[in-house]
Amino acid sequence: MNKSTVNLSLFANKRLPAPTFCLLAFSFLLSPLSLSAQYTQADIHNYIETYKEIAIRKMVEYKIPASITLAQGIFESGSGTSRLAREGNNHFGIKCHREWTGDTLRHDDDALQECFRKYAEAEHSYNDHSLFLTSRPRYAGLFELDIMDYKAWAHGLRAAGYATNPQYADRLISLIERFDLARQDTIAVQLFGDKIKRE
Repeated sequence: MNKSTVNLSLFANKRLPAPTFCLLAFSFLLSPLSLSAQYTQADIHNYIETYKEIAIRKMVEYKIPASITLAQGIFESGSGTSRLAREGNNHFGIKCHREWTGDTLRHDDDALQECFRKYAEAEHSYNDHSLFLTSRPRYAGLFELDIMDYKAWAHGLRAAGYATNPQYADRLISLIERFDLARQDTIAVQLFGDKIKRE
């Protein structure tokens, strides 16, 4: 999973126009990618519109909050603009691991040229993300949480080691609250409440 530790104070003494500083701050706050990869609020809105139905389906099938899935997808893929997303349809930064037998893509992350999973289409990445969480014992505690409690899920993912970024949970929560991603959880429950187990 990608990580970033951008210090916005580096820009504190620079005389940037206010809109420019705000755009930089917004991009660095949300993006787990390198400084060369920036994305806009429009990119995020487009991403949500494109993938919200898939996220809702995965919530029904695997009991993972749609808000969490979307926030992770936005954060990990730079709203679909990252190299992993563009060339490998990998929206969640999932590495190969020993069991992976599919296509791969080499990319610098915690180490140089690490092996990442490559998918034929984005929905395969969403499905694999769901399987990744449901099949590994270290994430089992997540499924004891209230499916509507996105804050607990965000902190649970960080505690289970999904990402190395110490601010990972806060970044996910910020995305969910800025872009009202929890609304997708509510829609899922309204439409498929009988199929979604709630604690």
